[in-house]
Amino acid sequence: MTKKKGTSATGDSDRSGLIISHYGVAVQVRFDDGNTGRVKVKRNSGHVVGDLVTVQGEILHRLPRRNSLKRRDPFGKVRMLAANLDAVAVVIAATPATPPGFIERALVAARADGIAPAIIVNKTDLASGSELAQQLASEFPATTIFRVSARSGSGLDTLRSWLQERQRTALIGVSGAGKSSLLNALVPAATLATGAISTSAHGRHTTSVSTLIDLPGGGQLVDTPGFRDFAPVDVTSEQLALWFPGIEEAICTAPCRFRNCRHRNEPGCGVQAALQCGTLSEQRYQLYLDTLTAIEMMEQQQSVRRK
Repeated sequence: MTKKKGTSATGDSDRSGLIISHYGVAVQVRFDDGNTGRVKVKRNSGHVVGDLVTVQGEILHRLPRRNSLKRRDPFGKVRMLAANLDAVAVVIAATPATPPGFIERALVAARADGIAPAIIVNKTDLASGSELAQQLASEFPATTIFRVSARSGSGLDTLRSWLQERQRTALIGVSGAGKSSLLNALVPAATLATGAISTSAHGRHTTSVSTLIDLPGGGQLVDTPGFRDFAPVDVTSEQLALWFPGIEEAICTAPCRFRNCRHRNEPGCGVQAALQCGTLSEQRYQLYLDTLTAIEMMEQQQSVRRK
């Protein structure tokens, strides 16, 4: 039986598709024939936008993922953001400010799962945005950085070309940084809701569900809800330094004496050498230590629970 676009998924035969939206207790699936259907799921089912699935009647089965982007919230709960990604772009602006460590930890989470990272500095039509872009270019020399303005359109052509070269890119960032405005500029037909910055300068949440949107000319974007914290999930304390910006470069320049060096007070530490000669900032090093300590505490808690 032919399914009409936008109807619920019914029928006896298996149908393959892609989750393009998640509403908590239901997901929107775009089937291989181009039609869409909504399928009910349990609230904590674990399905996310980008999942490849098969549907038989009202039963949804998830196919294996090649990767997934996850974060741990301040309460220790793992939050799934999207699956089967080729790139992750952190959208930031001068106002509201992105919390310290957010970018570094997001880059770690992406790289640890084989996902290409990038930073998009929005609102660069403002002097504060232009200054922020210059600052980040020096702080993250190994990361692709785009300077754009969703309002004026500046820099969008370059960004659009980069996005089209990727199959699927997730946009993440704090509320108010302009993810939805950026998407509306890139895909006018999307008409996503946007909101003004709140008086607290933290921004208002305008995206309540993750949504996958096709880019004209190729590529897909996943718009995610705004959040102010990011802690990587599938990264061990031993692996953290391999992907942490600044720390990784320091180790490559001057390898540590010990393979299991945690870069605190160990002798012959390349990170400590970079810190002393000024090629690694004290702020970046402290962010690394904070993240390392948090991961070690989580590992200890998991070890206790297994006993």
